[in-house]
Amino acid sequence: MSDTANTPPAAADSAVLQPPTIQSSDDLFVSAIDSPTTDSGLDGVNTDPMATESDRAKTGGSDTMEDLSLQDDNATSDIPLDSPPADTEINLKDDEKEDDDLFKSARLEPEMPKFTNGVGSRGGSEELVTDIPLEDDDEPYNNPHLQLSTPATLTSFQDLTERTELESGDEYIEISVTSPHKVGDGMSSFMAYKVKTVTNLSFFKKKESNVTRRFSDFLGLRDKLSEKYLQNGRIIPPAPDKSVIGMTKIKMSKEEDNSDQSEFIEKRRAALERYLNRTAAHQSLRVDPDFREFLELDAELPKANQTSTLSGKNVMKIISKVGDRVTSYTTKMEETDQWFEEKTVKTENLDIQLRKLLLATEALVFYRKSLTGHTYTVAKSLAALGTTEENTKLSAALDQLSDVYMKVEKVHEEQAKDDFFVLSELIHDYIGIVGAVKDVLNERVKAWQAWQGVQKDLNRKREAKVKAELAGKLEKVNELKTSIGETERQLDMAQENFEKISRTIKKEYEIFEVKKNRDFKQSIVTYLEKMLKAQENLVTHWERFLPEIKQMEL
Repeated sequence: MSDTANTPPAAADSAVLQPPTIQSSDDLFVSAIDSPTTDSGLDGVNTDPMATESDRAKTGGSDTMEDLSLQDDNATSDIPLDSPPADTEINLKDDEKEDDDLFKSARLEPEMPKFTNGVGSRGGSEELVTDIPLEDDDEPYNNPHLQLSTPATLTSFQDLTERTELESGDEYIEISVTSPHKVGDGMSSFMAYKVKTVTNLSFFKKKESNVTRRFSDFLGLRDKLSEKYLQNGRIIPPAPDKSVIGMTKIKMSKEEDNSDQSEFIEKRRAALERYLNRTAAHQSLRVDPDFREFLELDAELPKANQTSTLSGKNVMKIISKVGDRVTSYTTKMEETDQWFEEKTVKTENLDIQLRKLLLATEALVFYRKSLTGHTYTVAKSLAALGTTEENTKLSAALDQLSDVYMKVEKVHEEQAKDDFFVLSELIHDYIGIVGAVKDVLNERVKAWQAWQGVQKDLNRKREAKVKAELAGKLEKVNELKTSIGETERQLDMAQENFEKISRTIKKEYEIFEVKKNRDFKQSIVTYLEKMLKAQENLVTHWERFLPEIKQMEL
């Protein structure tokens, strides 16, 4: 406490630049309200305490509060000068509210709802479908039975890895697709798979579930999610591609041990498993009722219609895409956001490079399989040659060399599998994911076109109103006024929708890039480790054989 602050009221006149007596917080606000002629913050500071009180006496409407504020000067002087008024923090929070709202949807949307006590007060057998917030970017979910799993304090996407860890915590969900089996005979048959889910997420009714799903169920799930979330700017993980030739062979075949068919089935099984886990990793899609029903409902789902390659729905999708391209050419979007312009170009280049890399990796898989087959042929030929050789030692050496080649053939076979499942399939999956990114960017273009369409309609109506006013058609003018008001509301909604989908896409794209970098890093590290292990095995096989050959006496 400074000496000036402790100066008695009687000696206040002798102090130089004596600070005014600190008033209560209520009196401060009263002075601010009742002094409309104040020009600056210095006008309220007066070195003469008597003059200050005289000025106060001139203001009306708060006599009682003034008397209370002047009752005890000694008590007032004991208040530390460096302590801020109690209301200061509230004012600062109000000032920061606007900036905080800027990232409101970024903080609240990805968070997973948690039930305070298992199923809360709703009972153990009641369905938990309606308690999951879905597409609510602007307002937090206020159901008293739910609570957010993490504090909503993150306002940046600089480190999405840490953000995801904070949101997820110890929560997990693991989905495995196993036991592919054929159901039925002939062309009416289909492939079914067992889907096992293990999770501790609170909005799932079961911690562990096992269901059987056919391939069309997976496609139907993806269509449902796309219809709900794609128009809002969500990146929907793509389901595996349909294969008419592959499935026709499976349907018409009666030999279950055919190697080509087994390879096709295993590829599809692994692709379905990756699809479900990518969907489960999406913070919005994992709480969708259709997705939870797909994983938990231990019954046959309603048959998904229009999932065949030549179905009417797929034909309409193709026609719609062609129409969208024509519209994009005729109504070219004037991009004003540099971020979207850069990301659009980057996405196109990424798609081109991934497709080139896929061709290279597929060629690598093909040649590795060819190497495996040729290595096997060499091993069998060496074994046959050893049986015809009369020299027993040379025959034994040939047999040993044949055994080495058989081991080498197994190493090459494993390398071919790693080339495909670790490297090639990752690239193939991300070509589909990049396609999903392009789809959401196209949805933004559609939202902009809708906005501009409403704007043109509004301009036409305004022009018609002006012409009607000049012609003196009052009834037509009143009708156009009503129509213009409705169109203006539609224009505001269209603009809001465009801005909302733009914000959502930015968030989704940032998460997409983080996951892409992580997936490629993990896959490349795994692939290199497997390749290094394969080379070590090859060296070991040859090193064991070489000393024996050198010591052999013919």
